[in-house]
Amino acid sequence: MIDKKTVESVAQEWLKDKDYFLVDVMLGADNKISVEIDHQDGVWIDDCAELSRFIEERLGEEGADYDLEVGSAGLGQPFKILRQYECHIGKDVETLTTDGRKLKGVLKEVDADHIVLTVQEKIKPEGAKRPKLADVDYNLKMEEIKYTKYLISFK
Repeated sequence: MIDKKTVESVAQEWLKDKDYFLVDVMLGADNKISVEIDHQDGVWIDDCAELSRFIEERLGEEGADYDLEVGSAGLGQPFKILRQYECHIGKDVETLTTDGRKLKGVLKEVDADHIVLTVQEKIKPEGAKRPKLADVDYNLKMEEIKYTKYLISFK
């Protein structure tokens, strides 16, 4: 029986000298193996096919009983690992906090413990008649985040 660590190890072997990175490996009860990879500039189908063949070769006969699926992490899907956050610094994202706030803004900073999200909000300066748009930085701890995902814009 194949375990998750074995598939992760084989995938990491293929990814070793490439700009791709492993996002997730899932083993389903129905003998399905799903491998998600990502890249700063997107994922190419040819590379998914190459990784799939590589994994199948390494697993050999043991992998013959499994349905293997290799693909990208998915545009517009929530980030699963820190490296996905890092790849989207300076880009528009949507974050849902654990207290139910949905924030849309530019991902400014990221580390293992928190993110800084710059959101445009209407702020009424003291003495002003009308509110004006201003950039507000939200410093959110990772445990305060339910999800963050890339915002696709068609502007």
